[in-house]
Amino acid sequence: MRPISFVELCKILSEKNLVRETINVSIKEQVVIFLHTIGHNVRFRVAAGRFHRSVETIHRYFRVVLKGVFCLYKHVVRLPDNETHPDIRNNRRFYPYFKDCVGAIDGTHIRASIPIEIQGRFRGRKDGTTQNVLAAITFDLKFCYVLAGWEGSAHDSRVLDDAFHRPRGLKIPEGAKPFWSFETQVEVVLACCVLHNHIMRVDPNDPIMGDTTSEVDSQRIVHQTRREAQEESREWNDKRDEISEAMWVDYATNGS
Repeated sequence: MRPISFVELCKILSEKNLVRETINVSIKEQVVIFLHTIGHNVRFRVAAGRFHRSVETIHRYFRVVLKGVFCLYKHVVRLPDNETHPDIRNNRRFYPYFKDCVGAIDGTHIRASIPIEIQGRFRGRKDGTTQNVLAAITFDLKFCYVLAGWEGSAHDSRVLDDAFHRPRGLKIPEGAKPFWSFETQVEVVLACCVLHNHIMRVDPNDPIMGDTTSEVDSQRIVHQTRREAQEESREWNDKRDEISEAMWVDYATNGS
């Protein structure tokens, strides 16, 4: 995050009264503590040494800023309207075949610290325990929907089905709390999505965006069995054939 995004973030949190200045800790320092902790995945004790603050102070302001950023979620991560995107509407190759397309959807696994008694549910095909996160992005690469908190062992189709059928609100598995409670880990994921959208709005040319995309692409791993992959491939092939047939009919009819 470059200075322009950082200053704007502090301004928003202050104006919405989500983070308040204190006698000893400014809003900017509170936000820096939070960003440093999640950006470098450091423990509070390490951050305390870095900022010359007590562990209790680091923990307190980490929670304050996390709560503040999390409160921005409903304002920053929003579903697009029903209007067809201009890049589709103004391109004869795409319109009307993709007029209802609003973006792309995919899942990823994020490492999670889980109590021993429920770790089995969070062990997927990747090493260690993870939470399965489903996310949708718009054409301008902003998150418009994020569902976090599913067990790493859950297949993407189950997570997608849950996203379609669950009521509002996040269901958190119960259990003893590790260093960060699992609920906090889920909130951190959603807060990071808020920060991403914030940067894309304020400073879309931030070089870290390109670096992150390359890193994700290089680490992508398929999490499907052969049967699941074949079934999903068949469904997408059917959809592809449906679209291509409609395009061919239009071409044969109109000659363009």
